[in-house]
Amino acid sequence: MRSVLIDTDPGIDDAVAIMFARRAGLDIKALTAVSGNLQADRAAANALRVLRLLDAESIPVARGTQTPLVRPYPRDPFSHGDDGLGNTGLAASSTPLDPRFAPDVIADVVNAAPGEITVLALGPLTNLALALMRDPSLATRIAHVYLIGGAFGRNRYAYTRATGDNPVSEWNVYVDPEAAQHVFQSGVPITALGLDVVTHPDLDLRAEDRERLATSDRPEAAFLLDIADYVRDMGFDSYCGLIDSMAVAACLDPSVLTTQKLHVTVETAGTATLGQTVVDEREHFRWDHLPLLNVAVSADHNKILTMLVDALTAEPGGAS
Repeated sequence: MRSVLIDTDPGIDDAVAIMFARRAGLDIKALTAVSGNLQADRAAANALRVLRLLDAESIPVARGTQTPLVRPYPRDPFSHGDDGLGNTGLAASSTPLDPRFAPDVIADVVNAAPGEITVLALGPLTNLALALMRDPSLATRIAHVYLIGGAFGRNRYAYTRATGDNPVSEWNVYVDPEAAQHVFQSGVPITALGLDVVTHPDLDLRAEDRERLATSDRPEAAFLLDIADYVRDMGFDSYCGLIDSMAVAACLDPSVLTTQKLHVTVETAGTATLGQTVVDEREHFRWDHLPLLNVAVSADHNKILTMLVDALTAEPGGAS
């Protein structure tokens, strides 16, 4: 069983991803809440709500800062609902937060099992950057980071489905570009799943997926259908509720991604381009000093959808 720490900002797609990770059998050591879709206090409360639904409130949840490293918290152009969970009304949890600061929890979990913890970074990278700033050697003890972030120009969806609050950025990097740049430069092993693959139309729920979810009596299945209805009513396709689940699927089975090594930097000074992940692929004069990331260029979306629906419709300890 692979051990993971999930750094997250629930958020509708984060909630689905946490359910997927738990039901697929990943050993979740902790959830750390970061300011992204919501600010960290609300994200932490929603993480506890999700764990309550999963009957998994023994998993610690810790909160990070309310703002990015050096910037104010920005306006999200996409609404996750009044409750941040697609207005699904998940019951609040009475379980207290872990009293530790989220970056300290990241360090504690990694240092307790060096080389064994995979980090699923589903939101902005503020918490992970702070942990690496406090102890740069932590990068050598993290097994891998699967992060949802960036847009790398591998197809048209990297731009037509931009999620930051400018024409070319992705939300997680846009919220805290300085944090993203620090993590990219840290030397930690990274697989980056950008808009190119996580907003691809092949990630939309298929008719057979909806049928399986609708005939399941699992609350996680009902939750995903509610999220699909919520985003549809806003004029979006169902992939919006599945974005973060792609990091979970890649952690479970890295073969679902085709990746390429790319030199990447983050724009931290632009106006129309703040948070853009800039790829240098020049034949001549390329900046080879830029961080080299493992970037997802395509994905087996059909397999990922099947993995997700299998997990959310399965009875605990049994088959779907």
